Amino acid sequence: MSRRPAFATRLTALFAVVLALGAALPAVALADGDPASDVLLGENVFYPYSPAVSSSLQKSLNATTAAAKRAGFPIKVALIASPVDLGVIPDLFGKPQKYATFLDQEISFRAKQPLLVVMPAGYGVQGLSSKATSTVATLPKPTSGQGNALATAAQSAVTKLAEVSGHPISAAENSSSSSSGGGGSSGTLVVILAVAAVIAAGALAAITLRRRHTGPASR
Repeated sequence: MSRRPAFATRLTALFAVVLALGAALPAVALADGDPASDVLLGENVFYPYSPAVSSSLQKSLNATTAAAKRAGFPIKVALIASPVDLGVIPDLFGKPQKYATFLDQEISFRAKQPLLVVMPAGYGVQGLSSKATSTVATLPKPTSGQGNALATAAQSAVTKLAEVSGHPISAAENSSSSSSGGGGSSGTLVVILAVAAVIAAGALAAITLRRRHTGPASR
């Protein structure tokens, strides 16, 4: 009896599992111990869950960080509006510098990674020059704990820190980068598709190897 129907059934079930895993990955990312550490591996900005930052401000801040990167200042930004944004370490809310030290260990692997954390209480930084680090103390705090206020403060801070670090962002360059952004959800989508493809390829290889070991079906 032919095994082709059974093989086809297994293959269909396999792809159903892959799709389910792909759909579940965003939820898993949200439930991670430190959400920002995952997001910043592929994007320039981590935005708070609530209160949300307006789409126009997200586009503007993404453009600013993209322009900073092109200018030689690839800074990562984490906007933390509430303890929820810190996952399993809510006790670091209101302590931006302590959280910046923690987050730096999560995202800096091979080289110094400029990092800016913005909370209602102020700023935390890592990977900056001594001059830029000193400048942080002079920056005005966000006007409120709302997401839009944090994003506005972050945009001004990134521009200032890039300037004192010797990588100024020109207004024209900042504006031209608005269409490309630098943070959005495309990075997450690519990761999901890549993981799904790897899972599918591995499962197919295992099925093929098993068929070779069992030999042709008897008739």
